[in-house]
Amino acid sequence: MEQDQQILHRITEMVEDERKLRASVAAGEIDSATERQRLDQLERELDQCWDLLRQRRAKAEFGSNPDEAHVRPSSQVEGYQG
Repeated sequence: MEQDQQILHRITEMVEDERKLRASVAAGEIDSATERQRLDQLERELDQCWDLLRQRRAKAEFGSNPDEAHVRPSSQVEGYQG
């Protein structure tokens, strides 16, 4: 499923962004408040991506069209553990 691969690629990019942010704060390149703000945004987006991927896989597993899955609000998927 090409769409699933795109979602996984985006997740990988966001995890790398998270790593870079942590390295930047450790190196003193950005302050911890900036890091926290950016990390909060990344975490929300990651939760949404994992949720979308989970929805797509569940739909495919049960014979539905995975393209009917949609991104849900971050408040609905907050803290999702993929």
